[in-house]
Amino acid sequence: MLAKLTGWLLLGVVRLLTGAQARWYGCPPKAEQRIYFANHQSHADLVMIWAALPEELRSITRPIAARDYWANTPFKRWITTEVFNAVYVERAATAPTAAAQTAATPEPEAPPPPARNAIAARAERIEPSMEPLLPMEPAAPLMVDVVPEAFDEAQGRLDLPAPPPPPPAAPPALPPAAEPEPPAATVASDPLAPLVEALRSGDSIIIFPEGTRGHTGEPQKFKSGLYTLATMFPEVVLVPAWIDNVQRVMPKGEIVPVPILCSVTFGAPIRVEEAEERRPFLDRARAAVIALRDV
Repeated sequence: MLAKLTGWLLLGVVRLLTGAQARWYGCPPKAEQRIYFANHQSHADLVMIWAALPEELRSITRPIAARDYWANTPFKRWITTEVFNAVYVERAATAPTAAAQTAATPEPEAPPPPARNAIAARAERIEPSMEPLLPMEPAAPLMVDVVPEAFDEAQGRLDLPAPPPPPPAAPPALPPAAEPEPPAATVASDPLAPLVEALRSGDSIIIFPEGTRGHTGEPQKFKSGLYTLATMFPEVVLVPAWIDNVQRVMPKGEIVPVPILCSVTFGAPIRVEEAEERRPFLDRARAAVIALRDV
């Protein structure tokens, strides 16, 4: 209820300040799904063209609002959402900034464990004497005293069972499988997605194909969004519109409107011709808007 009352109040203020005259040249106001595309010279363009439409068309037509301007305060966000039923769009998309993901470097392969040294120390060989056996000389005990530890060590080693063979070396560890790189971050979501959603739901929309406000008498070159939407929804009627004088009501950078008589002229519908390419169509659509300036 509050939104409806606010809408009526805002409509009265806009018409008091601008007159909000609607001139239908080439097509009558009709409750059919349309894309109104117009020149863009002021933030008030949204309000102006909304106020110029008759009530039965306002209820089914959603203007496009730049989110960075119309949603930067709670009041403006409430007005555009609850009163205008606007579609927010992002004017400045962020360029992709995701750095390329570097593939994970596999851990260096651990060197195989050193091979266990076989017991290769050979016991000291005692060669058999070639001399005839003789009784032990008194010096024999002295020899036993000299080498008992070495002899025992060698004998002990010879008596040990043979060591088991070393285990086979483990196969080298495979590097971990590299995970697929995530897709590069998109700048921001597709700026046309909210418009496509609105058209799929059956609404009409108001767009400004220049993408930004102009400073000269003629619109800037149209961007490709209008062509994309026209080819995606060929059954939707494309209606050009020329908004006159509204830039004087609220010039760029101003916040206080000035009473000036304004008008919106709606022209004959156009469509994308068979096999028509993008730039020729956009130039023709821009020319259709400019032609309404002198009507």
